[in-house]
Parts: sequence; structure tokens; C-alpha cells
Amino acid sequence: MSQVGISSETELYEPIKRFWEERGYEVKGEVRHCDVVAVRGEEPPVIIELKKSLNIPLLVQGIDRLKLSPLVYVAIELPPKGRAPHRVSWSELRTMCGLLGLGLLTVRFYKTRREPLVEVVCHPPAMSTAGDAASPVPEGRDAQAAAQAIASAAGQPPTASSANALACEATLTRPRGKRVRVSKRAADRLAAEFNNRHGDFNVGGSTRVKRVTAYRERALLLAWTLHEHGPLPLRKLREQSACSDATKMMQHNYYGWYERHQRGVYGLTPAGEAALTTFAHVVEVIRKQLPSQTQHSQPAP
Repeated sequence: MSQVGISSETELYEPIKRFWEERGYEVKGEVRHCDVVAVRGEEPPVIIELKKSLNIPLLVQGIDRLKLSPLVYVAIELPPKGRAPHRVSWSELRTMCGLLGLGLLTVRFYKTRREPLVEVVCHPPAMSTAGDAASPVPEGRDAQAAAQAIASAAGQPPTASSANALACEATLTRPRGKRVRVSKRAADRLAAEFNNRHGDFNVGGSTRVKRVTAYRERALLLAWTLHEHGPLPLRKLREQSACSDATKMMQHNYYGWYERHQRGVYGLTPAGEAALTTFAHVVEVIRKQLPSQTQHSQPAP
């Protein structure tokens, strides 16, 4: 079947999301600047960065994500005719990704109604320790071949001397078996953000859009509570919204959705009312977390 190109990396999100969900993962997009995060039980999270094509910024982004988890993939659209990008071989790309500590996924799109096909070019080296069968990392990695692949991804076909220099640098800076150290603090923040979200309202790879974070979810929940009940004292607002940090959020008023009517009593601004309309699909989901006695039969706006 003929293949069709994509116009935006956001088109990669649904196939990638479905691929991991079929393997038992819960998947959410745009979590603390990660395009895609997939979680399964107590395993380390899987992070996937999306780009239309393989390039140096994508690889740098992937390496940076290794500070959050050892299981990081980069995902690209499969180039026409299934050829590896930048005139290198898939074997060279596997070698390169192995040296960098990354996995590589491709997504093939079709002109027909056939579902896009996600294929694993290689798993990150750490995947074999997380319970999934990983593609074996070749013994005696060819650093020069990896250097040629990296240089090609940068759009600069290397000369023999530059390839040798890159290979030497790769050997010196990436000793065998050594990986980027995971930051526990950053990893904990990622886990907290993932777990505190009540739905997947973002499309991975999107830019210049208002992302629905766990904080925005709580802010919308407070706004909906004020919309339903009118101005409330802080104690009542905490009870009705089941939001323990309602006081802090009213005082900070980050989005400008709330206004103080009198000391300790807050209501909703026109901007808050507008937000309930803009994010009505989010409100419909998050308001269901409230205890049944605090909910009205009136639907979200």
C-alpha cells in the first residue's frame, strides 16, 4: 500500500499512544515537557519524543529525557520506501541509538484507511531490565558507523577524518555501559504530574497551545465549584471542591479566574466563566472526582 507523509508531529501521537496502550500502559501527552509518557505498574516510565524526521535536536531531547527515566524512545515517521533517513542504514541507526541509550520507533502512514503501523527499530539498552524483550545491542559496537549516522543526521556527510574524530569522542565520552544518571527529584516530579492528572487532554508534540496540567485541572475544578454554588468562603470551597490547596490557589490566582468578594470569600470572574467553556471537555471529566453529595445535576457549561 502506498505511503503518505504527515504535516505535523502531532499526527504521530495517536498511533504511538495506541501502541503502548495495547501493551498495558497508561499513556498521557505533554507531561512536564515530555511529548509522551507511558506508565505500567511499578516499572520506570517510558518516555517518547516525537518528530517528523530524525535530527540532532530530537536526539539531544531524547538524551535529556534520560535524566527522568532510562526508558526513552524517539519516534519518527517512516521515510518513503522504508529507507533509513540521511542515507545511512538502519543498522547504523541502531548502533547510534544504542550508544546514546535511546530506543527508536517509526510510524508508517497509509493513503488508505488502514491504521498507521508502529515498528520498533530498537529498544533502549535499559529496556531488557524492565521486563520487555529488547533488541540485542551488538557486541563491540561500531562507534565509527554511529558517528557517521550522527553526522548524517546533522546534514553533514562526514569525511573519514571527521568520522574517526567523532568515533574517538564517542568512545571517550560514552564509555561502554555508562548511562545518563536519572535525577530522582525530576523523576518524582514527572510521576506526580502524571498521577495527578485525571485524563489525557493533550496531544503529544503540540506547541503554542494551552496544555492541561494537573494544576490547571484543579483550577478548573475550583472554577466549576464557584460557578455551581456562587461565591464561597474558603472552608466551604475546600469542602465542595475536595481541593486541599484551594486557599493557596485563590491567593495566587494564577489564571485570573477568581476574585475576592470579601475577606475569605471568593467568586468567579468573567475570565473564569470563559475558561469553563473553553475547557468544558476537561470539566466534564474532572468534576466526576467530587464526592456525589457535592455534585449538582446541572451539566458543566
